[in-house]
Amino acid sequence: MPGVLEGFVPVPDGPLSGRTKAVQRGKLSDPASARSRNRRIEVRATAEDRLLIDRAVAASGTDLTGFVITHLRLAAQQVLADREEFRLDPEALDAWERINERPARPLKGLGALMDRPSPFQE
Repeated sequence: MPGVLEGFVPVPDGPLSGRTKAVQRGKLSDPASARSRNRRIEVRATAEDRLLIDRAVAASGTDLTGFVITHLRLAAQQVLADREEFRLDPEALDAWERINERPARPLKGLGALMDRPSPFQE
């Protein structure tokens, strides 16, 4: 594709293709990358970002797609972790239950604050 790598900084052994030598030899280290993929994700990046990503891809021993999908999935899971599911081991669950069973403690000034009229009411 002409223009795809415009402004891209090549490494000493040639331009980066987004694929490592191990992948080019057919040795995928990421089993998730062997799954059938039928949806396309396109992103734009600076030359510096792309160079950094390609260096990380090469260091990880996977291909660009496997690297990006793996790390996008991890980021998405972290963002959604506390919004969708909350998991605790048995000891942490017991501690959580003990905390929630305690009676609420009075907070100085909270009663007065709650008795004040709302500034949003007319």
